[in-house]
Amino acid sequence: MLVIAKEPVPGRVKTRLAPACTAQEAADVAAAALADTLDTALAAPVRRRVLVLSGAPGPWLPERGFEVVGQAPGGLDERLAAAFAACSGPTLLIGMDTPQATPAVLGPALAADAWHRADAWFGPAEDGGFWALGMAEPDPRLLRGVPMSTDRTGAIQRERLVRAGLRVGDLPALVDADTPEAAARVARAAPGSRFAAAWRRRGSAGA
Repeated sequence: MLVIAKEPVPGRVKTRLAPACTAQEAADVAAAALADTLDTALAAPVRRRVLVLSGAPGPWLPERGFEVVGQAPGGLDERLAAAFAACSGPTLLIGMDTPQATPAVLGPALAADAWHRADAWFGPAEDGGFWALGMAEPDPRLLRGVPMSTDRTGAIQRERLVRAGLRVGDLPALVDADTPEAAARVARAAPGSRFAAAWRRRGSAGA
């Protein structure tokens, strides 16, 4: 399993949460989301866990269980492609912006027969992107050139998989916690998470 993430540095993460959050509060929310995501990866029945990180590890990283590698240079499509290129065999990638993604949500792609039923797994995001992507045989060519951060990113990426002749299994659509409204929805969906606690701590505005 791959987790692609950015070090939660104030002013560099979750900038769209302003003005509901200060830069420090946004970084705290991002750190909580990342910690929740890493917990999910730790609970997943996988043989290898890799944190593909932009920046440096911090206290949110568990002491054991993860290899940490730096992100490749280039746009997000190139960074995702490089992460998959470094893997062999069934590989599932998730991002840090959906802390509500539990092992149960990932269940279809983690089941013992997951890769017998599908050649790829796809988790769409409600904003048009995607929060999870898995391939039985990682092929970085299927990511390169996909326009990122648009309301068509997910549709284009899934179509790439289909056009490559892959059987695509779908995971539930989730909300990326990128805006105050979306973050509030995620906190309500996962009220016991670190993310929800961090969202409540940052103040009442936008909650």
